[in-house]
Amino acid sequence: MLEGVENIFENMQPMMKKLKKASYEKNMIRFREVYGHYFSEMAEHVEAAEDKESAAKEVAMDFVDRVERNYAVKGKINGRVQADLNFFMIYYTFPAILMTGSAHAKMAADAICSEWGSRFVSSKISYADYDTIYGGFREKIFGIF
Repeated sequence: MLEGVENIFENMQPMMKKLKKASYEKNMIRFREVYGHYFSEMAEHVEAAEDKESAAKEVAMDFVDRVERNYAVKGKINGRVQADLNFFMIYYTFPAILMTGSAHAKMAADAICSEWGSRFVSSKISYADYDTIYGGFREKIFGIF
């Protein structure tokens, strides 16, 4: 399941650099075109399962395991890399999961968010949907980039 999902982070730096309303919209469209199949796979796995909660936890563990294996050096992820991963999850990954339209997308996102927060140091993050984040932009996101 989720073979290669860690690749969703491969263009993380350019997608987060000078993030503005127009670039966020363009980046999200491209991100979903290239990696949307992973988010659909997550939703389909949960939808097909009899025990939806267990399936969501399974998706979360697989996702976080793959990210951890890809970014950990000697069992730990560098603090700066972790911060970048956290922001990317908030701005792109969680909104993309919610945009699948699945009735179980929120369940999958909640499970991933919980697993992410318990696995990585200083990574108790939360998420919002695409429209909420997009609506938070003026020219720059919350005036910080």
